[in-house]
Amino acid sequence: QVQLVESGGGLVQAGGSLRLSCAASGRTFSMYNMGWFRQAPGKEREFVAAISTSGISTNYADSVKGRFTISRDNAKNTVYLQMNSLKPEDTGVYFCNGLARYTPTQSTPGTSWGRGTQVTVAS
Repeated sequence: QVQLVESGGGLVQAGGSLRLSCAASGRTFSMYNMGWFRQAPGKEREFVAAISTSGISTNYADSVKGRFTISRDNAKNTVYLQMNSLKPEDTGVYFCNGLARYTPTQSTPGTSWGRGTQVTVAS
């Protein structure tokens, strides 16, 4: 299994930007399709974005399309989430994940989760 550590969260005003990073351990990172998920207080964890092993294919939740960009650097064992035009409803803990299944329309999380990084968007 790959071990994951998220970073880059913080407090930002609505309309601002943040860039999240997820550092993965192990030499098999490039074999994993990767995803970002988030969990708001009192709500279930939800899908945000996913990226294929090569980085060529990506997928986004409708709520973040056009605002968020997922990318990866396999040489650095890192996946990123660039978040622009942030809204208060983007507030939550953001987790990265090595996906169990990835298709252009569905991303199923695997069992490897990091501790997450808190993102708070003030109105």
